[in-house]
Amino acid sequence: MNDFNLYFKLGTEHILSWEALDHILFVTALCIRYLWKDWKKVVVLVTAFTIGHSVTLALSALGLVHFSTKWIEFLIPITIIATAINNLFQRVNQLEPSSKLPLIYFFALFFGLIHGLAYANTFLSLEGKEGLVGHLFAFNLGIEVAQLLVVVVVLAISFIFVQVLKLKRIWWLRSASLIILIASTKMAFDRFPL
Repeated sequence: MNDFNLYFKLGTEHILSWEALDHILFVTALCIRYLWKDWKKVVVLVTAFTIGHSVTLALSALGLVHFSTKWIEFLIPITIIATAINNLFQRVNQLEPSSKLPLIYFFALFFGLIHGLAYANTFLSLEGKEGLVGHLFAFNLGIEVAQLLVVVVVLAISFIFVQVLKLKRIWWLRSASLIILIASTKMAFDRFPL
């Protein structure tokens, strides 16, 4: 049980720290278009991201894939930039319920693969082969709990701006996404590996 608690805590700390600002910005960019009433969509979105990063985290932990840390650290803000740009080009009618699956779900899944490689670097710096599956599960669960906390905060802030302060939803989405775009562009510039 001590190992579970240790790896769970490492997973939560990996997201809820200043060093994880890139991951927080990404989750924020994914969820900023939603309101409390859209919680089912947010669950599907976060699940898509979870599937993506769980796959590459497991493959990395098992030693089946290897990527340059510098390139992964550079690609993470690129995923944030792409998500923020997608948000900026949303139209009002695209924010309402639709039978079509929005592009953001595919972003979440695909970009989760990249983020999982970054999680792997933290995880592998501590891990041996003994108890790998249990440690991987606890670490991943810690990441998910922390991400859900970020989602709740984002939805609460969206609620305040859109439903309490009555800012038009599209303006909220675009202004928040522009701030995220600026921050992530600076990150990408700072992390450019060449």
